[in-house]
Formats: sequence, C-alpha cells, structure tokens
Amino acid sequence: PVCAMAAPPPAAALRRWEREQARLRAGVVEEDTEQWQKDPSFTGLERVGGVDLSYIKGDDSSACASLVVLSYPALEVLYEDCRMVAVSAPYVAGFLAFREVPFLVEAVQRLQQEEPKLKPQVLLVDGNGLLHPRGFGVACHLGVLTDLPCIGVAKNLLQVDGLTRDEVHREQICSLQREGDSFPLTGASGRLLGMVLRSCSNSSKPLYISVGHRVCLGTAVRLVRSCCRYRIPEPIRQVREQGAEEQPGSGERAVGTKPLVMFKSLCSWHPLFWPVLPGCCGGAVPRSTSSPYCSPSLTDFLVPLCRQLL
Repeated sequence: PVCAMAAPPPAAALRRWEREQARLRAGVVEEDTEQWQKDPSFTGLERVGGVDLSYIKGDDSSACASLVVLSYPALEVLYEDCRMVAVSAPYVAGFLAFREVPFLVEAVQRLQQEEPKLKPQVLLVDGNGLLHPRGFGVACHLGVLTDLPCIGVAKNLLQVDGLTRDEVHREQICSLQREGDSFPLTGASGRLLGMVLRSCSNSSKPLYISVGHRVCLGTAVRLVRSCCRYRIPEPIRQVREQGAEEQPGSGERAVGTKPLVMFKSLCSWHPLFWPVLPGCCGGAVPRSTSSPYCSPSLTDFLVPLCRQLL
C-alpha cells in the first residue's frame, strides 16, 4: 500500500523551525575559508563529496540517504554509503532540511568514524543554499551542522525574492551559448542569491548554484563546473545513481538493483512473502517485527540467492 503523506506540523512547530533556521543562519560563512579554494586550479583539493536523499516511488516515508566521496580532479569513487531511512518529518516548503538533513549528517558522521582519511573537503548538495526564502536552504543547513564547505546545486529555479521563471529569465538562459557561460541571480532585495551556469555543451538546461557554507559564490561556480562531465556534477550524479540503483540491507553494505528487484518480485509473487516486502531493505518496518516471515534469515537468504541467479 502507498503510504500517506505525513500531516503538516502545527503552527507552533513551524515557528520553532523558523527560530532554529534563524539561529543556524547566523553561523553561515559566505566566503572562502580553505587555501585550496584560493588557487585557480584548486591545488590541495583531493576529495569532493555528494549527498542526496532519494525517496522510494509511492512512499514518501522511505528513502535512501546516500553519500559518495570522489577523488579530485580524477573524479573517481573513493567511498560510498547508502542506507535506507524512515522519514517521519512532513514536507513543508522552505523547511526541507528538517526532513532530510539529519540523515545526511549521520552519513557524514559515519564516514568520519569509519574512514576519517576519506572525509570530503567540500560537499555538493542536490538543493539550494542561500537561494531560499529565508536564505538558509539544505546546503547551508548541512554545512553549518557538519562545518564542511557546502555548495547548493539545483536543477530548477526556486522562485524567491522576486525571482521568477518569466520571459526575461528564459531569454537569459538562451543567452548561455557555451559551456561555462553564466549570469547572476539578483533578488528584488538587491541581494546576490546565486548564479545560473551552463555546465556542459551537450545540454542547454542550466544549473542554479548557490553558496551553502564556507565558500564564496565565484569559487562555488568554478568548482561545480570543474566537476561536470555531463550536465550534473559528478558528485551529485554519482550519489543519485547510487540512491536509485542500490538499496542497503538494514545497515549493511548495499546490494545492486537487479537482486533487489528479483527479491521484491519473488515477495510479491507469493502471499507467504508479502509481510517481508515493506521491511526487506531496512525501511519503515523494522526487522524485529512480530511477523514470522520478516526475519533477517529469510531476507539474507533470498537476496544473495537472487544475486547468484544473475
């Protein structure tokens, strides 16, 4: 069954979230803080990270929290972490961070504990930073809580502070003829909120870059461009592919798509296995459920079996 959308929080909770955003917003650093950021070739930068939360289709309460770390400038995967999480906070426009960031912070903390030498020197976040109704999007929130340089990279314009997808904006996008072309996003308040970047020659669809934490906008744009083989920068492209193609088993290492699809198909084929399906990947139903069929032994037996059949 499809899970219903969580009920919106009461007004008191929204006011608490607003106060928390304002408190954390005071900690945002909008300038370069690292030596490698000041070098035209980013000398000294060796590891770039990407984070994302990918939801299971039809179920807004189950998601895959993913973190990847790539080498720089080779952009080869050094580290991957993908965990299924049960999302309980409702979606409220402008407060997405309260729904998603706790899981991303946990992913960064696991990396720091398990592989501290692979800690990323900067994180690219699939979302916005200062380009936000209150100037504190997901990239800012994650940056302040982890104290890592963060950059917001969005595929669509968030219409705030008078910014709209009007004819003028479309004409500006059409003016981006070459890879690396860009134009500023200045709100009605006069504040520079981000940059629109054509990231590759093969796609006319731009990216919306904004400061998250401990990086200036110019550096953010340069770094994002240098991480692009395609339209989407590699740290985000890789982390989104991981979230879409892999599902971890209750805190264990991830398994590939095909074994999981075969496992789910087997579960849906016979009623005996129906109780297993909701919790088979460490989702909202815990493995300690009272169902006699939703057990680690059954899950751990069937998934490897499906893997062997490929």
